[in-house]
Parts: sequence; structure tokens; C-alpha cells
Amino acid sequence: MQFQITDIEFDFTDDFSHVENIDQDVIDEVKGTIWEADDEDDLIEEITCASGWCIKSIDYNHILR
Repeated sequence: MQFQITDIEFDFTDDFSHVENIDQDVIDEVKGTIWEADDEDDLIEEITCASGWCIKSIDYNHILR
């Protein structure tokens, strides 16, 4: 299944040295990517592994072929 992220919130509090611009860059990159995953749990795992950040909340659309 393919997913397009419409809104996402990461837990950026783990890194004491994060920069706001980098935070927004991560969000923009995730939202600009079409994600391939089996289900919502797999989608969360894929994004977490790719971004290196835990997800607090996520909204998405299924892309139908």
C-alpha cells in the first residue's frame, strides 16, 4: 500500500541540540515522500527508521492505484 503523509508530529525532545530549521526539514521531507508500507504500524516503523525520530502523531491518505 502507498501512503501520503498529510500531518506528522515527531518527538524532537530527545535531542538537546536540535535546531528548529532541521525539525521542519525532516517534517517536509516526510510529507513530500510517497511511503510504501503494509499497514499503519509498518508505515510508522518505516518513517521512524528513515528519519531517526519517534512519531507522536500521524495523519495520512491511502493512495489508490
